[in-house]
Amino acid sequence: MVCIEDILVYSKSKEDHIEHLCIVLNTLANHKLYAKRKKCDFWMEKVHFLRHVISKEGISIDPAKVATVVDWPRPTNITEVRSFLGISRIASPLSRLLWKDHKFEWTDECETSFQELK
Repeated sequence: MVCIEDILVYSKSKEDHIEHLCIVLNTLANHKLYAKRKKCDFWMEKVHFLRHVISKEGISIDPAKVATVVDWPRPTNITEVRSFLGISRIASPLSRLLWKDHKFEWTDECETSFQELK
């Protein structure tokens, strides 16, 4: 038995979507793979998938999954910077704020890094 889940078929137009669905369903059938109808959703305009939202506007991060970070206040001291930082190359301007004997100075580069991480 094979269980296949989370097959998404995304298309920019209804005509393309019909064609793409046919290709996917025919490919599954040709390999003797079948889906349970009750586990399938068709013609959805928005899908939440792997912490993203997929819609006609494109793919975006699910706002509910990042609300805490997006609403995070700008750090005002080393302790707050340390709590915000994760492991990220984008964070290097912020990481430099943590260096010993380095003056805490919030620069445009820090602000850009902070906003991009958010």
